[in-house]
Amino acid sequence: MGARLIIKGGLVVDPSQKLESARDLFIEDGRISKKFSPEGAEVFDAKGCWVVPGLVDMHVHLREPGREGEETIATGTAAAAAGGVTCVLAMPNTEPPVDNTALLGFLQAKARTEATVGVVFAAAATLGQKGEQLTEIRRLKDLGAGAISDDGRPIMDSELMRRALEHCRDAGLLLIDHAEDLNLSSGFAMNEGAASAAKGLRGAPWPAETVHVLRDIALCELTGAPVHIAHISCSQSVEAIRQAKRQGLPISAEAAPHHFTLIDADIPGYDANYKMNPPLRAKSDREAILEGLSDGTIDAIATDHAPHGLGKKALGLALAPCGVIGLETSLALSLQLVAKKIISRKRLVELMSCAPARLLGLKSKGSLKPGSDADVTLIDANAGWTVPTKFISKSSNSPFVGMKLKGRAKATIVAGRVVHAL
Repeated sequence: MGARLIIKGGLVVDPSQKLESARDLFIEDGRISKKFSPEGAEVFDAKGCWVVPGLVDMHVHLREPGREGEETIATGTAAAAAGGVTCVLAMPNTEPPVDNTALLGFLQAKARTEATVGVVFAAAATLGQKGEQLTEIRRLKDLGAGAISDDGRPIMDSELMRRALEHCRDAGLLLIDHAEDLNLSSGFAMNEGAASAAKGLRGAPWPAETVHVLRDIALCELTGAPVHIAHISCSQSVEAIRQAKRQGLPISAEAAPHHFTLIDADIPGYDANYKMNPPLRAKSDREAILEGLSDGTIDAIATDHAPHGLGKKALGLALAPCGVIGLETSLALSLQLVAKKIISRKRLVELMSCAPARLLGLKSKGSLKPGSDADVTLIDANAGWTVPTKFISKSSNSPFVGMKLKGRAKATIVAGRVVHAL
């Protein structure tokens, strides 16, 4: 008989069962179990906590291979566990990119021995992520690729994007698109607007994102293939996706905590820890994202965790690379939406667990039904803390350093094993 664990006295919040009530949760052999005799079982006190299906982050950069000085599978998944995340989708824009079965297999084997939480790897849509020739999508799926994406770069060629969608549709894989028209955004440092003008910096206008969102919607309608829009950032994109969903198109989208928490006017000086792609937008864009999270237009919250070393970010807003870390702050920032009554507890869990698992086809995750993987997050919604200068992640490029937050993961359980506890 395998390990037996009783999570006792918590508020179980599980949208997959339309459940929100105080009860005990039973775990046996790495799975959620029906009630069993407590004799010989380990008991974990969850009084005062929410007990939710393990959080699934469908947009994470682990930097391995090629940039292990900024993050590794080991450090990135340890950071995920600290943030209450039990499974991540690792993006393929590594050095070299994950565009072949050999590299995918190598990373999967490495994750089995080094990862603290579950890791599913996305594979590149095009060879070398050059946007010229498709990868062997079916073979990548057969080896276990969790999604297809050229994230970090858009697929600019619309004919190639159409064929990528058709191949993904036939293989049963989700295509995740980084929606950006590089002709409109080239050389940007931040959002185009009053804030960029005041700093004398080149900005990326909102159509740089929305033009590609509208293109993807058209190709989604043409092919019938599901398409997922990564890190949506502006109001026009939210509205375009809302209308596409009303037409019944299989389109989905995610939002990152930095985009629903901060705006371009919040950037202090030329601090590159506030530089990401897409950039922080205007207040009206943030409000549109909050509305989209509330009304179901936006399906998931994902971090776009993108580590960079101190030296790179020291180059300043104009020259530094885009990207911020987020695995250790995402839950607390998202809990603010519940505290402000923008979304409910159930909606938060849907956005951070159930929906990402469903979009990625992870059928045994995102639920606390008996038989599901025993991936569980215990949330202390009242725990106050200050974002530190040093993270479990190898990198510290966060715009939230020093911010006082409320709520964090009290414990993270993966396959029935406690991998993080306060």
